[in-house]
Amino acid sequence: MGKTVVGEEAGRKFGMVEDISFITESGELMNLVLREPTKHAVDTNLQSDERGRFLVPFSAVKSVGDFIIVAEKDII
Repeated sequence: MGKTVVGEEAGRKFGMVEDISFITESGELMNLVLREPTKHAVDTNLQSDERGRFLVPFSAVKSVGDFIIVAEKDII
């Protein structure tokens, strides 16, 4: 939580992780829920949840460290 989400291709920021959605029965991670989405996140037409928060599919995550790196091509 609180890590910045950055695109792998161009290094553009999407926002910060507010929460992670997952399937409780299996523990499968589904999405990163963003807070403070950037203009790039808005322009990318990310899926959103019922509260209007932007979602980044966990399948797009390439690495986790100081930042969370995602493959933009897997999102769009």
